[in-house]
Amino acid sequence: METMVQHQKQFQYVEAYISDMLVLKNIFLETQHLKIADKNFGLPFLLAKNGGEVVAFASLIVNEKNEISFKIYDKRKMTDAEKRNFFSCAERYFKNNNTPNFKDPEQLKSSISSMISWLNP
Repeated sequence: METMVQHQKQFQYVEAYISDMLVLKNIFLETQHLKIADKNFGLPFLLAKNGGEVVAFASLIVNEKNEISFKIYDKRKMTDAEKRNFFSCAERYFKNNNTPNFKDPEQLKSSISSMISWLNP
């Protein structure tokens, strides 16, 4: 009996750049069933790529307690294990970053507002 070996592409986790924002906006709009981005889009900081395709991203948000947190938006193309792995990676990145957007809720709110204004001309 012959065994078939399937090679699954490995997910890559990379920092989000301004050049990624339109792709991330489209993922956000699709997953949230919206026409325009709102403050819940947040400020993306980490992407999950499968091959060349962005399949998920982690975004900084200010939660209802006025604390900085993050949310993950995904295109439903990851298994539960892959989602947990991406969440863990995003959590480590989040905890180890000391830039103002990661530590100052007012700074983050301002950055999110600027991002939304730019994304929704």
